[in-house]
Amino acid sequence: MSSEAIVTDRGCDSDRPQQPAAPDLRLKSVVELAQDMAGALTPLEAVRAAAARATEALGATMAAVSVWDRESGRLRVLVNHGELAPGEEELPEDESYPVADFPEIVTYLEERWTTGRLPRAWLQSAEDSEPHAGHSHPTAGAYCQERAAALRRRGRACCVVAPIVLHGQAWGELYLARTVGTPEFTEADADYATLLAAQISAGLAQTERLADLRKLAFSDPLTGLANRRAVDARLESALEAHNRDNTVVSLVVCDVNGLKRVNDQLGHEMGDRLLERFAHQLSLAAAKLPGSLAARLGGDEFCLLVEGQKADEVVAVAEELCARALALAEGEGVACGVASTGDSIGPVTTADRLFRLADAAQYRAKAARSAHPVVAGRSHGPGFSPDPTVLLADAADPHHRADARGRGAGRAGAGDRRRFRGAAHSADPGQLLTAVLAALDQHGSARSVHPADTIGKLAVVAETSARLLDAVGWWVSYVPPGSQLMRTAQHAVYRMTSGPSSTRAETQRAQIEAPDAVFDLRHYPMTRRAVRGGAFALRAGAAGNDPAEEAMLVVSGYRGMIGAGGQNAAGGWLVELFADDATLPLGQAACAMRALVAVALSGPASPPPG
Repeated sequence: MSSEAIVTDRGCDSDRPQQPAAPDLRLKSVVELAQDMAGALTPLEAVRAAAARATEALGATMAAVSVWDRESGRLRVLVNHGELAPGEEELPEDESYPVADFPEIVTYLEERWTTGRLPRAWLQSAEDSEPHAGHSHPTAGAYCQERAAALRRRGRACCVVAPIVLHGQAWGELYLARTVGTPEFTEADADYATLLAAQISAGLAQTERLADLRKLAFSDPLTGLANRRAVDARLESALEAHNRDNTVVSLVVCDVNGLKRVNDQLGHEMGDRLLERFAHQLSLAAAKLPGSLAARLGGDEFCLLVEGQKADEVVAVAEELCARALALAEGEGVACGVASTGDSIGPVTTADRLFRLADAAQYRAKAARSAHPVVAGRSHGPGFSPDPTVLLADAADPHHRADARGRGAGRAGAGDRRRFRGAAHSADPGQLLTAVLAALDQHGSARSVHPADTIGKLAVVAETSARLLDAVGWWVSYVPPGSQLMRTAQHAVYRMTSGPSSTRAETQRAQIEAPDAVFDLRHYPMTRRAVRGGAFALRAGAAGNDPAEEAMLVVSGYRGMIGAGGQNAAGGWLVELFADDATLPLGQAACAMRALVAVALSGPASPPPG
């Protein structure tokens, strides 16, 4: 209906006690209603804004917006606004009425499909129980009598009911009432309520479109789970709660094994079905942990973000998830890593660090082909302090290293959380970790390799690291349990050093011919600490060097070295890399080497042969 018609009709009732709103004010109210609904973030906020503006625009004392719940066949009240009667609530949990008691619903639909016009609002007075002329439904009379009686029970004089039609179907109704002692609504008011209901319909349609856009922005189109953007937003707020009141925050990261094989052999459609089936299992896992968010991060990678649950409960659900993943058709299970602030993983102040810890745990699970989750902060063998997964994550994080040196840390970019999976330069710990872990994975997959081959795994660490860092050579040494004597068990020399020729030749010949050199750790304090699970970098001529350690370095003809060690059930171990011109990135690589040695020492163990 045009604004001119509304003004003309309204003008006919100028003799009533309550003067009608001026045309420009009524149009302004429509605009304000549209603006308020457009600014709402949720459908409920939009409905509340609509009820408030409609109450003001029509001079009502209360308003209600109800929706037709087709599944239950009831008209359910979403919001009440204004002067409420006893028993009415602003946001009722369960205020609904059978749609069969509302014959105007049928009338709405009949008018829509027979005339092509939106149905018009109708009036009801507490003193008038005759049906409105527009209602031809046979039960309309009885219904109007009940509505009139309901008005009287609640101390209201009249009401106007306007249908809300959305996408060509009856969506619900806008109900406005005035208390006893105020002017009754007029036919012009009914026309204006029809206009307001139409604007509410437009606002709801816009809210739906915005909700759809938000869903697209924060959900994965294949699986329907949340996406990485949603996880980032949720994790930031969860860690704020953790740092404020120590709420436990846990992150479970899973890679679906065998997806490439399924795509290559059976086609990408079957690969998508595998991802969808695992997404279903992840959703079931999330349902067991209230306050959790299931998400697909991309490709074959998924995660479960859990807030407010104990770490043990999260690990138990992750265990069950791994078992269910193994049972999926065409699948090969998942590699699963868990990081929780409820475990001993150190302070977690940023989302980056929790992601990095969970990802490091997941990478270890994949490298070991584990059917169970790897949990950061929970060692899988004796002698691991700190935990190798924590070492792996922190060694690859330059911000964490800066924290350790007391220089503070900035926040890494959201796209750089998985730094230890790869980096641009060979001197970067990320590239070192990526290459060595891949080599360990390949070494472990060889059928000829025994799972307890500790010396073999450490040799892979030393060999791969030395080649990537352009080292002169490497040594792997062993300390039997309870002993102070360290024996060189395996070594390699790639090129001549720059030390004195006689010493260099003798040292190199000794390395080649007598790899089982023995050192008394009581004379080498830095080495002794490293064998217990530490790391150090030594540069010839640097201030503060231990004299015995530097003497050994110089006599051997080297200019720099890195040492990293640890212990397992077989004893103590040390991996050393040597440089001729101090070209090794000593400060960066030492921490990464410590993490890699810890990874190599995890699992079954055996002393070196001989």
